[in-house]
Amino acid sequence: MNYNAGEFDVIVIGAGHAGCEAALAAARMGSETLLLTINLDMVAFMPCNPSIGGPAKGHVVREIDALGGEMGRNIDKTYIQMRMLNTGKGPAVHALRAQADKFLYQHTMKETIEKTDGLTLRQGMVETLIVEDGVCKGVVTKTGATYYGKAIVLTTGTYLRGKIIMGELMYESGPNNQQPAVKLSEDLRKHGLELVRFKTGTPPRVHQDTIDFSQTSIQPGDDKPKFFSYETTEEIPNQLPCWLTYTSEQTHQIINDNLHRAPMFSGAIEGTGPRYCPSIEDKIVRFSDKPKHQIFLEPEGRHTKEYYVQGLSTSMPEDVQLQILRSIPGLEKVEMMRTGYAIEYDAVVPTQLFPSLETKAISGLFTAGQINGTSGYEEAAGQGVMAGINAARKVQGKEPVILDRSEAYIGVLIDDLVTKGTSEPYRLLTSRAEYRLLLRHDNADMRLTKTGYDIGLITEERYARHMEKVERVEAEIERLKTTRVKPEDVQALLSSLGSTELTNSSDLLSLLRRPEVGYEHLHEVSPSPVELTEDMKEQVEIQVKYSGYIEKQLLQVERLRKMEKKRIPDDIIYEDIHGIAMEAKQKLAKIRPVSIGQASRISGVTPADISILLVHLEHYNRVVAARAQ
Repeated sequence: MNYNAGEFDVIVIGAGHAGCEAALAAARMGSETLLLTINLDMVAFMPCNPSIGGPAKGHVVREIDALGGEMGRNIDKTYIQMRMLNTGKGPAVHALRAQADKFLYQHTMKETIEKTDGLTLRQGMVETLIVEDGVCKGVVTKTGATYYGKAIVLTTGTYLRGKIIMGELMYESGPNNQQPAVKLSEDLRKHGLELVRFKTGTPPRVHQDTIDFSQTSIQPGDDKPKFFSYETTEEIPNQLPCWLTYTSEQTHQIINDNLHRAPMFSGAIEGTGPRYCPSIEDKIVRFSDKPKHQIFLEPEGRHTKEYYVQGLSTSMPEDVQLQILRSIPGLEKVEMMRTGYAIEYDAVVPTQLFPSLETKAISGLFTAGQINGTSGYEEAAGQGVMAGINAARKVQGKEPVILDRSEAYIGVLIDDLVTKGTSEPYRLLTSRAEYRLLLRHDNADMRLTKTGYDIGLITEERYARHMEKVERVEAEIERLKTTRVKPEDVQALLSSLGSTELTNSSDLLSLLRRPEVGYEHLHEVSPSPVELTEDMKEQVEIQVKYSGYIEKQLLQVERLRKMEKKRIPDDIIYEDIHGIAMEAKQKLAKIRPVSIGQASRISGVTPADISILLVHLEHYNRVVAARAQ
């Protein structure tokens, strides 16, 4: 028997990393928000690796924070190790990564949600959507509770028709033996949404006291950690190390001897797995020439003995998993606490979405996270914050916020999904961004804080601090430009750095452009009259040293913006446009791009097709203008 359980502005289904961000964003923007989850004990749970960040992913976390989201603040409160990766390379690929206390992470996020005004957290399994005349108006749970909402956000992760696979054993389940959502998957199909079957996996967990750490290499955190959130000021003492070991020849032999029991090779797995996070059995087969593979042993928290075996994702039978573990140096006597597994699940084909993450088929229904075919907590959270923002703005009668590819990795991620789709679980990589020198880890606040402020997620106080930073950085760059030094003032310094000596006076800006010279070196010669924080100094140095490359990318962005400004009307009939290739017509009709820029990024649409489309649009606009007269 169904009953009216309440009315809300925004309803978010699923409280994983996407759902938490979506619900918090919507509530903080003034929408009465309901967050429904199958199990209240699984809010912000980490079913796979106990970490946040890494290449491209760390950039996304900082972007979420700059927009006013929660993931960065939450990991800064709960990390057990913080480490900056790729420091030997340029600033475009520097990436922060944190090991999380996974239990503290989820409890802290749950507490934040429970304390947020206008946000109701409730346990319940949604089975059907209420759709009337193509508009989503609410949801119905397994117990008959009917919730009405003006915008619905689906963030169901890997729960849709979830199936756990370990060797010959298969059973319906969500991650970590939670209930799967079966009926909702059927309901989405009923409403015309196309679904695909994907697969992901997780490695076994082992007991700390049964690891011989003397056979592994220690991987400590940074002595002076940086943070994900621009609001964090205090570090957490006593970081815990991770440990590095490798697979052995025996490991590879065990896997090869048992490939007939591996579900991914026996045909038991239907779903497509992630290319950039393969199982250990897949790695052994695909890279048979490699004698060993890295294995990282990562603590899952301060108050548990469980260790995550990074690099050993597997769906092998339990007995084989134990053999594999005990063939690895340092794990010869290890005890397995949890078995690794593969999980299959349904995902929505993301080309069915607008760039706002609203579905084209059902007005008011948004999707975010792994349901859109992505992998990773960070990709999910990035979509979640945008879906929450746009759901709230739809309720408020405002235009959606769309981040373009030159503004944010989140923009790259969403544009890739809705324009190109994905044939496998999508992982964000720095190589996917054309403008990665603009989309750096260090400048996420410079790129996105104003957007967060304009939509109401960044406070006046934080925005004022941000503007002060912007002004101080600009003023210092101007001072470097106008301050000149004589050769005798800097000769000793330049000589000590192995830099060419000056013959004439020079401005400080020119000196800072030299690869050997850092901002701190110039500070010794000519200190700034205004106090600068470490991140302000970093901004000054990067903006000066890479100014030529940055200017080139900004010119490319301006050309892209012109293409994005050329909007394509909703009622264009691509089948009627003569000269466009049949494949391009089909792709354009299916994806229905909102601009020429988006159309040009659809695979199968050539520059020649775009030229013909531009001519057609000019004719179309003339006809519309003539009718208006």
